[in-house]
Amino acid sequence: MARNTQVAADHNAPPVTQLLAQFVATHPGYLAGGWSAALDHEAHRTFFNWLGCAVGAAQHEAADAALAAVQMLQPAPQASVLGRHQKVDMASAALVNGITSHTFDFDDTHLKTIIHPAGPVASALLALAEHTGSSGRELIDALVLGIDVACRVGNAMYPEHYDRGWHITGSTGTLGAAAACARLFKLDTQKTAMALGIAASQPIGMREQFGTMSKPFHPGAAARAGLMSALLARHGFTASAKALEAPRGMMQTVSTKNDWNEITHDLGQRFEIAFNSYKPFACGIVVHPSIDACVQLRALFAQQGITLAQVERIELKVHSLVLELTGKKEPADGLQAKFSVYHGCAAGLTFGRAAEDEFSDAVVNRADMVALRRKVAATVDDSIDEASADVVAVLADGRRLHVFVEHAIGSVQNPMTDTMLEAKFRGLSEPILGAAATSQLIKACWAIGNAPSVKAVVGLATPVRP
Repeated sequence: MARNTQVAADHNAPPVTQLLAQFVATHPGYLAGGWSAALDHEAHRTFFNWLGCAVGAAQHEAADAALAAVQMLQPAPQASVLGRHQKVDMASAALVNGITSHTFDFDDTHLKTIIHPAGPVASALLALAEHTGSSGRELIDALVLGIDVACRVGNAMYPEHYDRGWHITGSTGTLGAAAACARLFKLDTQKTAMALGIAASQPIGMREQFGTMSKPFHPGAAARAGLMSALLARHGFTASAKALEAPRGMMQTVSTKNDWNEITHDLGQRFEIAFNSYKPFACGIVVHPSIDACVQLRALFAQQGITLAQVERIELKVHSLVLELTGKKEPADGLQAKFSVYHGCAAGLTFGRAAEDEFSDAVVNRADMVALRRKVAATVDDSIDEASADVVAVLADGRRLHVFVEHAIGSVQNPMTDTMLEAKFRGLSEPILGAAATSQLIKACWAIGNAPSVKAVVGLATPVRP
């Protein structure tokens, strides 16, 4: 039987594979005036936040499983697993550190696309940089450029690509990791294009996996795939020079929308890392406005002497995407609760925060938490932005307390300060490394752009053997 092979393809797409490769290979970098000091500080914030998240989840069962799996390959000790004693090969370190950086769902977010860019890019970069002895400046420059590649491709495909079911962090993260590692290797434009082309055959991650260990697997696998793509290209492995833009290339295959201008406009002048944001709450980003509103409600309760026992129901109005992504009413464990706006509201009201402890299995299954989240009545109102939430607490005596959050804490419009990021970092790192080592690591992370080698930071992120 004959097949219908017609596709609605763009045969006149610009050569974005080549343009991105040239950008990554030839951009002068920070010290040559390639970007501002403010943007360079944002790159340090991105690296700092990523490292804290990776260290914080180092003892999670997902990390245990991933490390046990890669050690069966008998890897050479090339690079460190953050927050643990073990060293493995570069690719496996990229995988495991990528997994831990996303396990708590506490990592950075490029809000325009919901990409978590540091997970794939920084995980691949640090593993490679540790093995090659690269400087901190080389790492930060490559981080900026790799994140730009991932997020520009994401801009071009979002939201259709995401709506089709792809986890955009993994699918674009392979490209960002490949670009960053190619930069660290100082590959020329032709070989960088090959690295991007090889990575384009490896988009990773489906949204069906949200709420399981396979969600954090996506940035880890993307980090590993991107690193391997750069290694292959460095040694002469080839790919299509039009792997991204061709009618049957990656982008036109995985998305019905491809806005090429999102890739080419202001390339090398505007950097997507400038629009990165950092999470104060350890869960899906679309839950954050609702949690923020409930934290504010809790403060109102305290001011007026109201107890949670007086709450009859919580009326929550959110954009349809919020319930599509995080509509789990009865999460069974912590991973599922990260995709439950109902649990997020209950945590905000009960604790006034929603860090990793508030998403533990024990807290999720507490009787009072179950009862409170069952009082949350969520409805869709698409006149409300994805980044906003409208919350009303209805009390047993009929009183109604209302909070509207337009931009949650942690957003680009309402960002976390460096002090807030340090407090978050301490909460993640101190249980793993201890207070003194965490203080040293914080200082080293902020200064990594001036470090002659990344190895000192990696060493501080490794626990002292008992």
